[in-house]
Amino acid sequence: MNAKTALVPAILWGLGLAAVPQASLAQVPGQSQLPGAPAPANPQRNAPINAANDVSLDQKLNTQISLNNLFRDENGKTVPLSNYFGGKPVVLVLPFYKCPGVCTAELDGIVKTLQDERLKFKVGRDFEILTVSINPKEGSDLATMKKKEYLNQLSQPGAGEGWHFLTGTQESIKKLAGEVGFKYVYDAKTDQYAHPAGLILLTDGGKVSKYFYGVEYSPLNMRLGLTDAGQGKVGTAVDKFVLYCYHYDPAKGTYGPAIFRIIQVAGFTTVFLLGSFMLMAFRKDHRDSKGMGASTKPGVPPVTSTKA
Repeated sequence: MNAKTALVPAILWGLGLAAVPQASLAQVPGQSQLPGAPAPANPQRNAPINAANDVSLDQKLNTQISLNNLFRDENGKTVPLSNYFGGKPVVLVLPFYKCPGVCTAELDGIVKTLQDERLKFKVGRDFEILTVSINPKEGSDLATMKKKEYLNQLSQPGAGEGWHFLTGTQESIKKLAGEVGFKYVYDAKTDQYAHPAGLILLTDGGKVSKYFYGVEYSPLNMRLGLTDAGQGKVGTAVDKFVLYCYHYDPAKGTYGPAIFRIIQVAGFTTVFLLGSFMLMAFRKDHRDSKGMGASTKPGVPPVTSTKA
């Protein structure tokens, strides 16, 4: 089973397509400017949703996203994505705020990972999170409400400076989603979206770095992914060493032990320890030989002890 196929159950659960096998789709035409109000309702077109083909999270590693792409922040201010890049890696998640299923599970999964002490990194201090609604009808008021809800749930000082909830036009949303391989469709019958579940990690320059699938995210995977996406700017020397011993599997969207590298490290460690032992033994023998030579110099009688 590949990553794309593995996403289908989560997609169906999030949208409820098991009960709507012939749901219709809708596509909103692009808009050239970002309006101050949410986009109009989605026009309908007749077509069945095929989750296996119409919905996917296709990896586009090293792709540069458009940092001049415009969205609205929680205060309704029009901002380019470049406002959130430049110094820290970025976690991108693409839900919609009124989603009753998989989106809530995704955001809850993020909170759970952020609260795990094994992550070590803090949002706002070490990385940013961009939560961008894929529904152009949703506005800044709803984004503000969602941000407050999840910051209260997270309960970490300073998190509000690094976790951002954005909304945008159909054009800006589609552009961003296309650049990161996030393929989704609108279901007019339920007025919801069928979409994949997962996160995208971006470098501080806006290049796609890693993908994590599903709605739960291992603290180890997240830590390694952020260290990798941080390109040396995030993580300690230990994190970088651990990253060297792990390999990212794009098909699974997860990290696993890099056997060859572990063997290399084990080999180097063995050679180092053996060399250190031999050096210590050589120095000890050298000191002992010097001591014996000093006690047997010509003209110097050996020291003897006599008993009374």
